[in-house]
Amino acid sequence: MTSPAKAFKMATYQAAGTENILLVTDSYKVTHHMQYPPKTTTVCSYFESRGGKFPTTVFFGLQYIIKRWLVGPVITREKIQEAKELYNLHFGRDNFNEDGWNYILEKHAGYLPLRIRAVPEGTVVPFKNVLFVVENTDPKCFWLTNYFETLLVQVWYPMTVATNSRYQKEIIARYLDETADNLDGLPFKLHDFGFRGSTSVESAGIGGCAHLVNFQGTDTIAGIMTARKYYGCNVAGFSIPAAEHSTITTWGRDGEFEAFKNMLTKFPEGAMACVSDSYDIFNACEKVWGEELKDVIIERGKNGGVLVVRPDSGDPPEIVVKVLESLGKKFGTTENSKGYKMLPSYLRVIQGDGISYEKLEVILINMRKHKWSSDNLTFGSGGALLQRLDRDTQKCAFKCSYSVINGKEVNVFKDPITDPGKKSKKGRLTLEMQDGQYVTVTEGKGDPSKDLLVTVFENGRLLRDYSFDEIRITAEIDLVKNKA
Repeated sequence: MTSPAKAFKMATYQAAGTENILLVTDSYKVTHHMQYPPKTTTVCSYFESRGGKFPTTVFFGLQYIIKRWLVGPVITREKIQEAKELYNLHFGRDNFNEDGWNYILEKHAGYLPLRIRAVPEGTVVPFKNVLFVVENTDPKCFWLTNYFETLLVQVWYPMTVATNSRYQKEIIARYLDETADNLDGLPFKLHDFGFRGSTSVESAGIGGCAHLVNFQGTDTIAGIMTARKYYGCNVAGFSIPAAEHSTITTWGRDGEFEAFKNMLTKFPEGAMACVSDSYDIFNACEKVWGEELKDVIIERGKNGGVLVVRPDSGDPPEIVVKVLESLGKKFGTTENSKGYKMLPSYLRVIQGDGISYEKLEVILINMRKHKWSSDNLTFGSGGALLQRLDRDTQKCAFKCSYSVINGKEVNVFKDPITDPGKKSKKGRLTLEMQDGQYVTVTEGKGDPSKDLLVTVFENGRLLRDYSFDEIRITAEIDLVKNKA
């Protein structure tokens, strides 16, 4: 039976462990302080995308990690004790650097003696370039730099979501530019449906926030909250009332008309989305929406109301065009300035099933082929937006490039004969703009005055706090910038 004193001690450690930075690392890193050469005083490492699916990356999410984990006096006596006890059990021996952590507690009052320099968040950088650099600021804490590789490399996730989202934005913008009168609707053309498909509430928050760098439509409230807490954005994303199948099918098959009418009357103004494929999407479009409720839809439109019809099954490129044709037959169409068909302003379609970077353009191509403007359609994306990604999507890696050992500067690198793609960069690094292109200058040969890396964190303090608005501006696609 657990004594009250032991139970209290366990509860204290459990509470500390939820925020214990000493435990946010890979096991083997706990032993690395014993593995560096004698008289090592500096270890400098960098993070990059070594290649991958997309030729450029949107750098985003480091500020979240820094604010969440690194800012302030994050080392305490209780956390050191908790880590020591856990690691002794974990390894079956004492590998823990208790003296090193106590030194940070006593010498630096629990603030981490590290410096992080990074490209501004939202910057779009071609792969194989340095994105951030980490080094210790106290020679006795050389082992600290790579202790945090595990945590810092997790920037791969928001960075990759933001990159994937931005490339989809480029596709949508191109087709809008070709088939629509303007790009006004672009910020809401890719809606985040990914909350339920994420691995956790935290990952939904990080990924959902990353998507909002490029768009403003989301149903992932966790993403809005992450942008609010870590990037100072009051409301980063917006949504509309929308039906799910349960709110339609509970009326019964014979009650579909009443279910649809209920949506129109309960939400008499603004945009409202209604899933319409519970039974027969074409009957829903042509008979229920197009005949039985047509006058209500038109009247609602006079007050600025917009009905957004949502198919949710079938082959997306085919279904989208068929739904547009069905609605167009009943409500009529106009031809825009580019010669493409438009539904009335009170009627639109959202395709939220099967949307990914690969599928999205196929749908838009088929719409163009049938002379439908892409402005009639909004996309919703879930798993493919926030979940169908991993660290190798952009081949993200964190490697040591420079150290000082016994007073001597050493350019550090790896160059495996079995995989040249994993060759790492040497020496001190700068990211510079040369002839309009990003270039990583290695071996300390760069010009510090031209270095685009900004010191964002030093000795436990955040030195640069990026707002969400400025990140969005930095990450904006060229087509929008050129139209502005």
